[in-house]
Amino acid sequence: MNSNSNAVKTAGAYRWLIWSVMALSYIVVFFHRMAAGVVRDDLMEAFHISATTFANLGATYFYAYMIMQIPVGVLADTWGARKTVTAGTVLAGIGSILFGLAPGVLLAFLGRLLVGIGVSVVFVCILKIISVWFRPEEFSTMSGITSFTGNLGGVLAQTPLALMVAAFTWRNTFMAIGLATLLIALLCYLIIRDYPAEAGPAAAGGKNKAQAEKLTAASFIQVLTNRHTWPGFFLFAGFFGSYVSFTGTWGVTYLMSVYGMSKNAAANYALVATIGLMVGSVLIGVISDRIQSRKKPMLLFGFIYLATWALLVFVNGGKPPEGILYPLLFMMGFCCATFILSFAVAKEVNPPQIAGVSTAAVNTGGFLGAALLPAIMGMYLDRAEGLAATALYHNTFMYGFIAVVIGTLCILLIKETGCKNIWQSLRK
Repeated sequence: MNSNSNAVKTAGAYRWLIWSVMALSYIVVFFHRMAAGVVRDDLMEAFHISATTFANLGATYFYAYMIMQIPVGVLADTWGARKTVTAGTVLAGIGSILFGLAPGVLLAFLGRLLVGIGVSVVFVCILKIISVWFRPEEFSTMSGITSFTGNLGGVLAQTPLALMVAAFTWRNTFMAIGLATLLIALLCYLIIRDYPAEAGPAAAGGKNKAQAEKLTAASFIQVLTNRHTWPGFFLFAGFFGSYVSFTGTWGVTYLMSVYGMSKNAAANYALVATIGLMVGSVLIGVISDRIQSRKKPMLLFGFIYLATWALLVFVNGGKPPEGILYPLLFMMGFCCATFILSFAVAKEVNPPQIAGVSTAAVNTGGFLGAALLPAIMGMYLDRAEGLAATALYHNTFMYGFIAVVIGTLCILLIKETGCKNIWQSLRK
């Protein structure tokens, strides 16, 4: 009895150590995700590129991330989180160093591609670890806490990044981040364990590898052919794509052009949206777990997110009063975090032993939106002529608003799970 109690305590402590190391790598993920918007002018000047090319350079990360999601889900369920995250983080570190050293835009694209491929493994593997090391009723809360922590990288990629670039140049900054990423990869290899039994006899109080069903082609196809998987896919695409389009790509230039702000001042507004996403990720996840509902909080906060975009696009022709921007952007980030619940739903409407593939399928949607929307906006900005800045960005952000409308409508199609796995009942 006493031995079992000690094992549970040891496993409980070690799971937080594993999660902490993986969360550290997830901070790097968010840094690279949001960094392009702040160094936009530096990159366009260094490589002599247009707005469209810049948008494509930024989107390379998201294309790579998106394409890798299903393979990553398979790797998380078969190869394991430890090996997958370590290899991916090493690749991301090399890509960041190459990006900083790139003499021309082609190598910059390659560096950005390597970063995207490398960091694409982290989130799905964290969700896999949470599904193994934590209780089912903790899944949504832990997903939210993970998103909150990862968004610290988004915070670093706003005002702090602007200050770092001003002090050390953008090249030196990205090379330093690359070296730090390689050190994090070493920690991942040394500390992460896929199952409690692998952490030693004292921690063997939870699930083990023998309990994990072998991933088969049939189970993989089952996730993709499950109609309850797809509403979360399109919800995440619309919400996250629009959010990244504003905070990570065009929001800073919009604020500079329409409101006449300095780069640092504009970055502060984007930072507020990032903080909103961090807070929302935790609170929305906690609310969902506490009330034992996925769909109700998704409906509430999803429609508020739609309202924030309506205010941004339609109030005063696309130029809301400057005095409401801080609360508006905070609420935009906060309510965008609704997408966190789509991972829990994906896990709960599919077989529990393939949580990696099911969450990866939904994750693909977010990065499809994050890759396409900024590029579409960039093409419009390049082609639009003769418009004042306010009208120009009003039209540009209409694409984001439409994406949010689609994502919000998809919430109506979400299957309520009651915060438990209902896969077996769906088969009847």
